[in-house]
Amino acid sequence: MGGDPINGTNHLEVLEMFNNDPETEAIIMIGEIGGSAEVDAARWAKEHCKKPIAGFIAGATAPPGRRMGHAGAIVGGEEDTAQAKKRILAECGIAVAETPSDMARTLLDRWGK
Repeated sequence: MGGDPINGTNHLEVLEMFNNDPETEAIIMIGEIGGSAEVDAARWAKEHCKKPIAGFIAGATAPPGRRMGHAGAIVGGEEDTAQAKKRILAECGIAVAETPSDMARTLLDRWGK
């Protein structure tokens, strides 16, 4: 799952769908700076998701207040930074990859494979 939603969905809804899908064994969640979609999904996952999750948050080098790529990718609040989102994801039991190329290994490690 990533930051570009299918119209009518958000991170939390897709995460819930994957959690309820018997053929989905593990989940990779890709997010970005700005907004609260990843944080909301992580907090839901902490209480409800029984599948291993790895996450990646893009935008670690973005300065606060500067738009990066599109209007949604802007750091506004305290939980909007990549560092804050990574911390919250980790606190919610999501294994956080530092780079996109680390995502598969991070998930496999979380999954115990």
